[in-house]
Amino acid sequence: METADIILLVSASAIAGAALSALWTKERMRKKVTYILDALEDKELNFRFDEKPLFSRSLNRTLNRIRGIFDKERCEIMEQERYYGQMLDHVQTGIAVIETSQTASKTEGRVRYCNSTALSLLGISSLGNIRQLRNVSDSLYEAFLKATENNEERASWYNESGQRTISITASVAHIGGRQVRVVAFNDISNEIAENEQAAWSRLIRVLTHEIMNTVTPIAALSGTLAEYAPITCGEGPDIKEGLATISRSSENLIKFVQSYRDLTKVAPPSKKAFYVRDMVGRIINLTGHQTEQAGAAIGYSEKDEDILLYADESQISQIIINMIRNAVQAGATSIQISAGIGSAENVIISIANNGAPISKESREQIFVPFFTTKPEGTGIGLSLSRQIMRQHNGTVLLTRSDSTETVFTLNFR
Repeated sequence: METADIILLVSASAIAGAALSALWTKERMRKKVTYILDALEDKELNFRFDEKPLFSRSLNRTLNRIRGIFDKERCEIMEQERYYGQMLDHVQTGIAVIETSQTASKTEGRVRYCNSTALSLLGISSLGNIRQLRNVSDSLYEAFLKATENNEERASWYNESGQRTISITASVAHIGGRQVRVVAFNDISNEIAENEQAAWSRLIRVLTHEIMNTVTPIAALSGTLAEYAPITCGEGPDIKEGLATISRSSENLIKFVQSYRDLTKVAPPSKKAFYVRDMVGRIINLTGHQTEQAGAAIGYSEKDEDILLYADESQISQIIINMIRNAVQAGATSIQISAGIGSAENVIISIANNGAPISKESREQIFVPFFTTKPEGTGIGLSLSRQIMRQHNGTVLLTRSDSTETVFTLNFR
């Protein structure tokens, strides 16, 4: 074989080898690129290519760099999610992101996200599907379905803390190619209670003003005429006694109306720090004689030691004394006062008694001015108690009333 032929054969072999090597290298590169794309698509970044081999070092470094960029981006996104999650957990608005299945009924809503405020407002520990809201209230479940961005819904229900009312709005968004509803809701119970109290206060002021303007001259004039009227003898009417009766009735009506004026003139609280046990001790000493005569016993217990309350002691004592009297009038033989500190560092005082329970019909009205179930009641006590607690930025609620016991709870926020 000639030299030229040998050179040609060697060259052909080299070219073929280079081609095969290039094809093999290209196939390996293709497999590596496919592998990393599949891993990134599956959000799996637990891999790293070896950068020691000479021939694949550059490629592997490039692929590892791509992996590092995606890993860094993922960490930043996770950090942002944690930040926004913590931020949403500290807002006063409940937020739930609900994904509605396109194949099932709209009631089949899976909850993709729910902040801690939402769980607290709803009074549940977790929310995976809005069907769970039926366990809280059917009206709440229906309001979640009907709420839109331009249509605010309201729902009210009762739980262990009393009545709760929330306003609900919802907007539509798309996340990951799926349609979701972002539902936002707020507790408006205090706002409604304040509006009701303001309306009652305005009504009471108008009524008492008109009644006082009408009755006061009658009382004064009838009293004066009674002094100068002659005593009637015989079978005719006694004018003097009649005028005296009109005067006494008018004065009693004035006193009655004056008591309702007190509802609109509650003095601002003069707050100071004091121990709850000391206040309750003074209340028990003050009401001890009355309760003993009625055959009732008062007890006190503390769930936490040295509970300190910053409030107007005389006004808070007035609330508790009123509830003790109500319990005695309801036939209670045992009255238990307890105090503790809630999860939000708020002081909670409960007054429980085993007297006759409050009827379901009356529970929604007991805090309404003028409402009373007692023949000689004025309907002021609980309404005044609620107003005092509101001035202390707190609440007073009927949290239980059944055949076992009736419990009122004072919550100081």
